[in-house]
Amino acid sequence: MQQSSSPVLSKVLKGGLCSGCGACAALAQGAVAMRISEQGFLRPVQSGPLSQQQEHRIALTCPGVGLRQQPDGRSDHPLWGPFIGMYSGHATDPGLRRTASSGGGLSALLVYLLETGAVDHVLQVAADPDLPIGNRTVLSSHRNSILAAAGSRYAPSAPLAGLEPYLASGHQYAFVGKPCDVAALQAMKRFDDRVAQRFPYLLSFFCAGVPSLAGAREVLAGLGVAEADVAQFRYRGDGWPGFATATLADGSQKQMSYADSWGGILSRHVQFRCKICPDGTGGFADVVCADAWEADENGYPVFTERDGVSLIVGRTEKGEALIRAAAADGQLEITRFAAAGLAAIQPGQTGKRRYTLSRLLALRVLGRPAPSYRGFHLLRNAAAAGLWANVRNFLGTARRIVLGRP
Repeated sequence: MQQSSSPVLSKVLKGGLCSGCGACAALAQGAVAMRISEQGFLRPVQSGPLSQQQEHRIALTCPGVGLRQQPDGRSDHPLWGPFIGMYSGHATDPGLRRTASSGGGLSALLVYLLETGAVDHVLQVAADPDLPIGNRTVLSSHRNSILAAAGSRYAPSAPLAGLEPYLASGHQYAFVGKPCDVAALQAMKRFDDRVAQRFPYLLSFFCAGVPSLAGAREVLAGLGVAEADVAQFRYRGDGWPGFATATLADGSQKQMSYADSWGGILSRHVQFRCKICPDGTGGFADVVCADAWEADENGYPVFTERDGVSLIVGRTEKGEALIRAAAADGQLEITRFAAAGLAAIQPGQTGKRRYTLSRLLALRVLGRPAPSYRGFHLLRNAAAAGLWANVRNFLGTARRIVLGRP
């Protein structure tokens, strides 16, 4: 039996639960494609029927349906998830450290995997030359291509949409994606043995959410730049935290600070699914990296320009071994980092995890579709946030839904 209109995709889209990862397109084998929506997000568009098997596999994989995290014997921090080791550090390669968004830790690990022959290629996201504010999925095979793709890309991406050719190849890849991308790829291992064979390393980063392309266009408007005149666009990097930089066709540049671009504009355009996500910290990856900000006296990150420093978390034994090997071979400089200090430099991630339960409750009370999350200590985190903070988040989510502005 085939589904002319997928019940799973219909529910996910109706509830605003799509993360835009592209897993459904990969599993649908041509019957689903990822397209930019009117709101500026990547969303699945079904053009053909799905088999029962395809529908079942999409339901098992889609992060909009749910996530299930298991510690499997590892330390399992209620806020930061399962991990083996946690470090601060940076790439020893000065070019990688400066070009990347936060110290080059992730980029250094990718170069190390390629140069040691652990993988043949890296599947990752980079700027789209045809849409400088947008993204495309690329294969990187050497340091220069990793360097070219370095730096955060605060725009929609669907790196899983074209996965099948890589699964069918004879090569091995490191995969780099958003936490939801990695979670979906991990879920595919339940029914496709090729995923583990072809993708021995899964890497991610702390993610505060995916803004729509409308956010980038608002940044360009703030810079006084016409989109048609932009030859290249960098959201961050080339310093720490770096500037949002539009390079025009004549070679001139316009810049906006990270605090103004992300804090003032892009964060307001984040899709709804990200606002109810408990996994902004990449709990399903082998290694996850982030900014190891310094905090001010009020506990908020300091965004003054300086040399970048990465937070580097080994979540699996394989990931921990990779970090240690890269450090031993001189590709990374690392120092142990205590998990207790992370809340002070990642207040956004702390809040997201603590308020997930109250936001989900608002969805359920209003009869809206809601994802199922297991293994994220939602009740414990909600209790740590306190009653009134949860009430405010419940009411805020409910109000946005009623007003149609989730």
